[in-house]
Amino acid sequence: MHLKQLFFGVLLCSTALLGGCNESAPAPDSKTVAPEKTYQWKMVSTWPPNFPVFQEGVDRFAKSVETMSNGRIKIQVYAGGELVPALQTFDAVSQGSVQLGHGAAYYWAGKVPAAQFMSSVPFGMNASGMNAWLYGGDGLKLWRELYKPFNVVPFPVGNTGVQMGGWFKKEINSIEDLKGLKMRMPGLGGKVLSKAGGVPVLLAGSELYTALERGNIDAAEWVGPYHDKRLGLDRAARYYYTPGWHEPGTTLELIVNQAAWDSLTPDLQKMIEEAAMATNQWMHIQFEILNLNALRELLADKNVKVLAFPPAVLAQLKQITSEVLAEEAAKDADFRRVYDNYKAFAADNDIWHTLSEISYYSATHPDFPLDVQKVLQNITH
Repeated sequence: MHLKQLFFGVLLCSTALLGGCNESAPAPDSKTVAPEKTYQWKMVSTWPPNFPVFQEGVDRFAKSVETMSNGRIKIQVYAGGELVPALQTFDAVSQGSVQLGHGAAYYWAGKVPAAQFMSSVPFGMNASGMNAWLYGGDGLKLWRELYKPFNVVPFPVGNTGVQMGGWFKKEINSIEDLKGLKMRMPGLGGKVLSKAGGVPVLLAGSELYTALERGNIDAAEWVGPYHDKRLGLDRAARYYYTPGWHEPGTTLELIVNQAAWDSLTPDLQKMIEEAAMATNQWMHIQFEILNLNALRELLADKNVKVLAFPPAVLAQLKQITSEVLAEEAAKDADFRRVYDNYKAFAADNDIWHTLSEISYYSATHPDFPLDVQKVLQNITH
């Protein structure tokens, strides 16, 4: 009997060891993982409802963020005027009444004059140059410094590429033809037009056709062939000029309320950044494709004449642009600081652009000669 009892005692002890070494071992930890925080955000824009590319890009960005975050960030999008007036987008984001906004930095020139460099500068950099400066140079850092006092974090989201020079009721053969000419043109381009003797007029896109058709203005610039044709500007004026010297690569912006941005975890911040960059590229591609197709239609229209500004007119406008930028820089320290940085980057970018893009174009288009050796000589001296 003692041996039998001993055997069962050893058996019970072995079983206990296999099960956790004692009969009173605690049950496995059954802690539950806390659910991840979710965000219900509002986003307003400066664009009309269903506005091709512009508002489409805003909607695309919102959907991308929701998908990437697996629903942790859901963004309700409102077009201009649906929740706040279009040109109050910056204020709404700054005050935190909404978390996100989309527009263009030159709309806020009255608040932040230097922000105009973050949209477009007459005779300045094109889309590739702007993206290089913003993402690879000091552009985005300077932009965020400018917006920090307003509790706003900016991102590049969209670029129109080089715009067209506008629709005119008469031909432009000399700088004299701009004197007294009433033209819809905002931003720094409008200041240049004014100094050239013209009369810049600020109008919303929805008002352009009527104003031009009725003669309330003599000319109007909007975006490019696709959006211009969509507004019917080709029915209100005959002469369509190129290039868009005033907006050679207009960057659009996403703005995020600072407190809202700070509330996000690093992974969600990264998703916002990546969705912004992807939308930036998508929008530029759409402008390129749609403008090409619309241009074909305009060229086939016998009532439309697509013309180039005379070289002498462009040369004079470029000189006036330098004067305007210098005048604006003298008024505002931030404008001067950003201008100096922009100008230095643009000069280097021009060197590379000339030796790469322009040189290649010249090589494939014999009617567009380029003396590369002369360019190199100018660089080294």
